Amino acid sequence: MIKVIALGDVHAEFERMWAALRAAYAADEQGLPTPPVREGRYRVVLLGDLVHPKTLEGYRRLTGLADYDDHDPEHLKRAALAQVGELLKVKRYLEAARGHAVVVLGNHDHAALTHELLLGNAYGIEHREFDPAYGGHELPPGVASWMRGWPLAHEILGVQFAHAGPTPWLQSYDALFYQSREAKTWWRERPEYVRRSGYRFGVYGHTPVDEIVLDMEKGFALIDALDRGQYLELLLDENRLEAVPVQF
Repeated sequence: MIKVIALGDVHAEFERMWAALRAAYAADEQGLPTPPVREGRYRVVLLGDLVHPKTLEGYRRLTGLADYDDHDPEHLKRAALAQVGELLKVKRYLEAARGHAVVVLGNHDHAALTHELLLGNAYGIEHREFDPAYGGHELPPGVASWMRGWPLAHEILGVQFAHAGPTPWLQSYDALFYQSREAKTWWRERPEYVRRSGYRFGVYGHTPVDEIVLDMEKGFALIDALDRGQYLELLLDENRLEAVPVQF
């Protein structure tokens, strides 16, 4: 029997991410994996979108700037450097976890790496901080190389973990991904995707929810609720699957 601690989209809320991992006894006060993680009794999965705050207030907290302006190169530099510093802490954690912790690639992570599309948030902020075409700063080569190695999906004992959904076209962050509404609606309209893809259960982020959506009958959970103080714990073996939302 193993325990999986799954966290939804971080969006640069790293303090909240670490608080969740500490609450799950998956990280210690130094930001390093605890013995159950290092030994593989606990597994940790972060469902991507580590970068790009969701809100203007998130950018203000991240940079310490009350007047954060996404057109000001100095503000962009502070936002980029603050996130890079936190990404390096996550990298250290994963390396110390001995293969028992993973980050799957989210669409915002992909955008920060490729600059193929300029994404924004509902508050009118454009995520320019890693795009030099808009005055931003490229991710350092070592960090970028590490992020490019993040998988699009991860599987543990027949349970799939991916950012947006279970199928390849929901894991391809091209123009069609953004033009289609399916990335946000598949779980209501086509929940059979999970089991048709060969998984007994699936855990996904990307779609913000007020609280974790858990449907054991249809075989999925939506957990983009870290900003609501929630993560998901699963107990797994070959014959058992229990999933419990945790408020921290």
